[in-house]
Amino acid sequence: MPDDLLGNVQDTKLATALSERYLAYALSTIMARSLPDVRDGLKPVHRRLIFAMRQLRLDPGSGFKKCARVVGDVMGKFHPHGDMSIYEALVRLAQDFASRYPLIEGQGNFGNIDGDNAAAMRYTESRLTEVAAALLEGIDEDAVDFRPTYDNEDTEPVVLPGAFPNLLANGAAGIAVGMATSIPPHNAAELCAAAIHLIRHPEADTAALLDFVQGPDFPTGGELVEDRATLLSAYETGRGSLRVRARWSRSDLKGGAWQIVVTEIPYQVQKSRLIEQVAQLMAERKLPLLGDIRDESTERVRIVLEPKSRTVDPDMLMASLFRATAFEQRFSMNMNVLDADRTPRVMGLREMLRAWLDHRHEVLERRSRHRLAAIARRLEILEGYLAVFLNLDEVIRIIRTEDEPKPALIAAFTLTDTQAEAILNMRLRSLRKLEEMEIRKEHKALTAERKALDAMLADPAKRWARIETEIEATAKTFGGGPGARRTTISGAVPVTEVAVEALVEREPLTVILSEKGWIRALKGHAVAEAELKFKEGDRLKALLRCSSLDRVTVFATNGRVYSLRAADLPRGRGDGQAIRLMVDLGNEDEVAALFIADPEARYLVAGTDGRGFIIAGAELGAEKRTGKQILTVRPGQEAMLCRKVAGDHLAVIGQNRKLLVFPLEQVPEMARGAGVILQKYKDGGLADAKAFTLASGLSWRLGDKQRTETRLAEWLGARGQAGRLPPTGFPRSGTFGPPDDDAG
Repeated sequence: MPDDLLGNVQDTKLATALSERYLAYALSTIMARSLPDVRDGLKPVHRRLIFAMRQLRLDPGSGFKKCARVVGDVMGKFHPHGDMSIYEALVRLAQDFASRYPLIEGQGNFGNIDGDNAAAMRYTESRLTEVAAALLEGIDEDAVDFRPTYDNEDTEPVVLPGAFPNLLANGAAGIAVGMATSIPPHNAAELCAAAIHLIRHPEADTAALLDFVQGPDFPTGGELVEDRATLLSAYETGRGSLRVRARWSRSDLKGGAWQIVVTEIPYQVQKSRLIEQVAQLMAERKLPLLGDIRDESTERVRIVLEPKSRTVDPDMLMASLFRATAFEQRFSMNMNVLDADRTPRVMGLREMLRAWLDHRHEVLERRSRHRLAAIARRLEILEGYLAVFLNLDEVIRIIRTEDEPKPALIAAFTLTDTQAEAILNMRLRSLRKLEEMEIRKEHKALTAERKALDAMLADPAKRWARIETEIEATAKTFGGGPGARRTTISGAVPVTEVAVEALVEREPLTVILSEKGWIRALKGHAVAEAELKFKEGDRLKALLRCSSLDRVTVFATNGRVYSLRAADLPRGRGDGQAIRLMVDLGNEDEVAALFIADPEARYLVAGTDGRGFIIAGAELGAEKRTGKQILTVRPGQEAMLCRKVAGDHLAVIGQNRKLLVFPLEQVPEMARGAGVILQKYKDGGLADAKAFTLASGLSWRLGDKQRTETRLAEWLGARGQAGRLPPTGFPRSGTFGPPDDDAG
């Protein structure tokens, strides 16, 4: 290696070298790729596309050219990056569902809202739109600065003149190193109105500007459901999160049936993926209110939603879809841009409009000075022409006789070099009298224009009035009239509470519990007990009809209650699963009762020792596997009964076949404990208990028949007494028979 190169070697820490290079890369990504300029709302690739298309004369009134030609020019002259990245940027500028005001008019397949890609660039064609022409207006009049291209062979604009408020009108999105931007599109007419208000009232705050800018106006429409306070906070700080919903309506059909038709979906949501998402959730039974979904879209969106039944509430159906699918989407607003000094920062609505207006003011001044210079050059030439017509014969003589007529003309008529050159270049046909009149007329008009421009440059008020006129013309050209807004601003909508039951499909189930503690669930309620099969030596203990949304309450002989989700119980025609594997039952404990607890009801809890109390149904829930102790059981005794009570009296019968009836109010209501003595026994314990209304009589089952005893005076007494033998015809089993409900 040569000595001179060895002398330039420097020792640098790897961390320092890496950090310097990464910082350079980060700055390049931020300033030259990802963040838009606040003045024209464009990233470099977009600006170079539009400028290259202008050089190709792809004006709105001209013909189309292949996109491959455009991409090739951009890549070769201005943007040394991959052709696909350039083409993707071009395609996005041409998609009317991606850009609120497309800057490029495409011919061919430029993709669709379903997410399908555009055709290859060799098949598609493009040209600029009127909006892009407005952004370029005045670019040849020294309105903006130019800089050398990457190879120093040409120049490109640093920023476009931007007669259209492109940044807020079309929005922007990008991810840089350590920062990102996400700006929603807006309505151009509203932006222009807000800008004019800001010109007239320079101290106007964001709240005043929101009287004109109602909120984002997405190209795909939809409904914005945020209140003014949320919008004000987002537009003041430049950051926020806005909810956008699909637009839908109910369509009535024959016979009382109906369907929902969705005509607009949230911005940046691919329709095909949205439908796939809904179909997947339907397959997973997470949208039980929805029966079917169909895509009937043509060039316009039309998604048809059929309810599961006619009784479904449309608002509830859509609320479940808004909660679970992309029919409602949050747009994260982060208005991070490059300011006029090329510094990235987050701006609010007022700052952005102010930056655009200041840019338009600078463009107006530069164009005016450029025009004044052009007028001065033209007036200089016209004054030379007028000198010719005043001394036409002498000018002709000098030209005919002098070998060097130019110095002679300058000396004879005190002309400038430019005037003398223009006179010598005049055609003979221009020496007619009519031409003289046209020159005088043009000279007078240019003199008046120069005077007006000088006056405008000297008076800021006149400059701002001129800008206001230009903005009014922009609003008239691109605003689209009063019905041009696509996104409806609905304000904060009331929250439609969707019950958990509405989000899970309700399936009828029959829970089967065997004597040996095996539990399972069968689909449906038409389950015949005679058809049930069990392991050898086992038989049916309890059969409970419920739904997959219910929680099954298990009351055990240890006095504890447990809760099981019916949907979690083992399915099928097999033996099921041992209930001990699902709840923590002791070795000697068994299931005493299986039922669906009603939180609004009251229940009688009792043990074999004849003690018990009333407990509220809401206290019978137990989320833990270990359950909850409600009845304290004495050694040698068991909990045996947990039954819903309704009426004014309680009938209890012991294993000694003694019946006692007493007022139900004598039994206290408790949350847990051992309870009070319901009936006194010398031998045995409690056999059964039943609450009833005394006026209606006490009923019991005897075989397939039901008997009712209304003359109960001899069995009436007080709680804790022994009672008397039951009426004639009372069952030999010593119980009242199966309860009227599924509790106990």
